Amino acid sequence: MKRTVLLILPLLAVLAGCADAGASGKPTIVVTTNILGDIASNIVGDKADVVVLMPPNSDPHSFEISASEAARVESADLLIANGLGLEEGVTKTIEAARSNGTEILEIGPGVDPIRYEGGQSSGADDPHIWTDPQRMRTAALMIRNALDSMDVDAAAAEYDSKLVALDGRLRERFAPIENRKLVTNHHVFGYLADRYGFEVVGAVIPSGTTLASPSASDLADLASTVRDAGVRTIFVDSSQPDRLAQVMASEAGVSIDVVKLFTESLGDENSEASTYLDMMEFNSKAIAAGLVR
Repeated sequence: MKRTVLLILPLLAVLAGCADAGASGKPTIVVTTNILGDIASNIVGDKADVVVLMPPNSDPHSFEISASEAARVESADLLIANGLGLEEGVTKTIEAARSNGTEILEIGPGVDPIRYEGGQSSGADDPHIWTDPQRMRTAALMIRNALDSMDVDAAAAEYDSKLVALDGRLRERFAPIENRKLVTNHHVFGYLADRYGFEVVGAVIPSGTTLASPSASDLADLASTVRDAGVRTIFVDSSQPDRLAQVMASEAGVSIDVVKLFTESLGDENSEASTYLDMMEFNSKAIAAGLVR
């Protein structure tokens, strides 16, 4: 996937000059994922209209948008995308917007991405950047810099302080865990592992995307790894069925809990993960509880 990192100065001129655009008289910022959408909304406040394409409880690898939503993307003053191949279902829309001259800020390439190790995606950049709050501080700074003409410094600084506090709570919460081996439904926690000293020993779907599928031998290999590593909990995404994880747990021949997390999408407003901060709190508590039993 072709990468584009926003050229800040040209965009500031565009945003400064488009205050009359749209019914609200504000610039329109379209964001592909709801996680980045939440962060952008916290920084932008009421200074722009933020349109988030990805619904709650969705899979960022496979969600698609309507023709009217695609039109909004191409007419946006700024498109914020995760990048690194995450938004597989809207890649064509993003490329069409790029060709149409829409300013695009791709966050992933700017936060020091890591590469997958092992599995079907080995060697490719990992797009699941949000599991590391420190990298999300960089993401928030990138958004702030792109919107500098809107005077968002105060909101950006306030949100940054919340991310710093979140990082501290996660580090403290994970400190007592001795067996730091993670097994997930697919390779989604590489950044969290890198940040907090975990080891990702395997995934039910041995890939960085949920669009892949495991073979019988993949499941058998993972079952063997799980037995050898003494893993007692598998973590799966709340939006994905856990059938394969249950099958793998049965293959392992040991007692394994299957715990659901919000790994790739925020939940709806009534869930425990309606914001990025809430999602990370919920996940970290569930991981800590699952690994210390």
